[in-house]
Amino acid sequence: MHMQWRAMREGDLGQVDAIARAVHLAHPERPEVFAERLALLPAGCHVLEEAGGALAGYVLSHPWRDRAPPALDSLIGGLPVPPATFYLHDLAILPEARGGGAGGRIVARLAEIAAGLGLPTLSLVAVNASVPFWQRQGFAVAEEPALAAKLASYGADARFMTRALVA
Repeated sequence: MHMQWRAMREGDLGQVDAIARAVHLAHPERPEVFAERLALLPAGCHVLEEAGGALAGYVLSHPWRDRAPPALDSLIGGLPVPPATFYLHDLAILPEARGGGAGGRIVARLAEIAAGLGLPTLSLVAVNASVPFWQRQGFAVAEEPALAAKLASYGADARFMTRALVA
C-alpha cells in the first residue's frame, strides 16, 4: 500500500477526527482541538494519505513550553514566545497502515522542522503502550513527578518523553 505524508488542510479535519476516534478510544478530543493546532502551526500538521486519497493517519505538533504538556482535549490559545521544545501533540495511524515506516518518516520530518525553528528538543506524552515505538525514534522517558496528575488524565501507561536534537 503506497502512502505518503502531506501537509494537512482544513478540509482534512473531518477525516482526522474520525481517525482520532478510531485510534484514541480512551483519549477523545474535540474537533476544535485539531482545528486550533492546524491554525497555530500548519507546518507541524500532516496527514498520511493513501494512493486513493483516503487518510490513514495524521500528526499534530507545535512549539511549546519545556516539560509542560498541554492538558488532554484543551485549547491552548496561542504558542509561547519564546518556545522551549517542539511538542508532538498527537501521532495517530490506523492499525492497518502501521508497520511500513510511516511513523518514523514523519518523526524525522518533525525533527527537521523543530531544528529549523532552533528548538533543542522534541517532547510528547506517550499513550496506548507506545513507549517502545517512541524509544526507537530516539525518545527517552523523562521522570517528572510534577507532571503525575496531568499524565494520569492520559491513562495509567502515559509517559512524558523527550528527544534531544543535534544542532
